[in-house]
Amino acid sequence: MSEKIHTLQRQSSQSAAIFTSKQQFEQIKHSNQSLITIFKECISNIKEHLSGTFLFLLTDADGVLLSMDYCENLKEVVIQSQMRLGMYFTEESCGVNAISEAMARRSPIYLPPDEHESPFFKNWHCFSTPLMLGPRTIGYLDVSTINANMKSELIAIAKLIPGNMLSHMQNQSEIRSVEERPVQLTERQLNVLQLISQGQTVKSIAIKLNIKECTVNHHKKKIFEKFGVQSSAEAVSIASRMSYL
Repeated sequence: MSEKIHTLQRQSSQSAAIFTSKQQFEQIKHSNQSLITIFKECISNIKEHLSGTFLFLLTDADGVLLSMDYCENLKEVVIQSQMRLGMYFTEESCGVNAISEAMARRSPIYLPPDEHESPFFKNWHCFSTPLMLGPRTIGYLDVSTINANMKSELIAIAKLIPGNMLSHMQNQSEIRSVEERPVQLTERQLNVLQLISQGQTVKSIAIKLNIKECTVNHHKKKIFEKFGVQSSAEAVSIASRMSYL
């Protein structure tokens, strides 16, 4: 194992890669912060159970390295290599690699050591897969090892991680949609809306809230305008989805 790591140290110095600027990377990192956080959480739960040599990489949809994690005995190898956050894992940047192939094929791929063009990965067994949120590719996950005996184990893990990550992403998206309600209703409008959802008539709402029927109709009109609807049924449906009701 140590001989392979020394080989990696020699080869890593030969590679040349393309990087984003510091300012560009900060913008990219900011727009992908949720993905990065979820990646770190998922990997931290997995790596403590791994004993061999492993490397986890996360890129955005354009192949820019957002985050990485690896076993302790690879620390010096990674430091001495050119691999840094903000590095492009495209074929143009570092030759054929698992991430560039997953980008080109838009599907998961296993790449054995002899099919890598990047000197750094000449001894690596790599499995890369797109991270899909609905029809949209939001990034790529790469799980790699220089230990052939770990190959099957890490590929199995790599196939499970995306589902776990995307489940977290969807949960966070749903929470944000509730927290960031695009429609702001006054307290009186909320009261009217709640009574509408109960099937109350304009007259009964006016009596319950001790206001005039014309005032109830005014509030209904404002509620319809804010939700962009034409009926009480549509207003109640949208309000329910936004967790107002």
